[in-house]
Amino acid sequence: MWSHCWRGFTASLDLFLPPVCLLCARHLRDSGRPFAFCPACTDAIEPLPAAHCRCCKHPFPDATSCHLCPGCLTRPPHFTTAYAAGLYRGPLKAAIHKLKYRQQLFLAKPLGELLARSLADDLSAFRPDVLLPVPIHRQRLRRRGYNQALEIARPIARFTRVPIEAGLLLRIRPTPSQQGLPAQARRNNLREAFRVRGAVAGARILLVDDVMTTGETVRACSRELVQAGATDVRVAVLGRA
Repeated sequence: MWSHCWRGFTASLDLFLPPVCLLCARHLRDSGRPFAFCPACTDAIEPLPAAHCRCCKHPFPDATSCHLCPGCLTRPPHFTTAYAAGLYRGPLKAAIHKLKYRQQLFLAKPLGELLARSLADDLSAFRPDVLLPVPIHRQRLRRRGYNQALEIARPIARFTRVPIEAGLLLRIRPTPSQQGLPAQARRNNLREAFRVRGAVAGARILLVDDVMTTGETVRACSRELVQAGATDVRVAVLGRA
């Protein structure tokens, strides 16, 4: 009975408040989903090029094959590999910015679902024990009110049935924003910024974040986790710059 009532209620909402794309505001015909992106915006999200780094997924727009990038060759990261839903540009970049900087928290669900769908094939071979959102410092958490990486991880947890363990890793030092900093400054900025709290020995961990640019944040997180005993750390991000 309740399911019939709910369907009637949502049908009434769609009649008076038809669902629209969260990015371009086009009407979503027959979507059945109040929080979604239209096909045009979804199609405009650029996938990684066929040629990219086998480890960190740094794109090689002018190459024809996958290989390790100079960064992963000279400084092999502690994570095994990374996954990305798309390139950090266009509608994907716009959606991430709205979620992260404009308090548009309703974007977390469709963005998380987008990343979950892009992970589906890879997770058939790699089954993590836990999902671990990249932590933010408590000072920034108080200002922003939420950790966007945690909100992105929630739909992935529902999709994969893998639990979230947000307390396994802490950001113990407040650091300036990484945005706009060169690679070496990002590296220095994150020195001793994270600490493992909890048992991770033998665990397979999927780190979740919104964007990877130089990769210094996930490098620092994965280093702490592997040194604490994690056996396999992989990274999943929405956008790869």
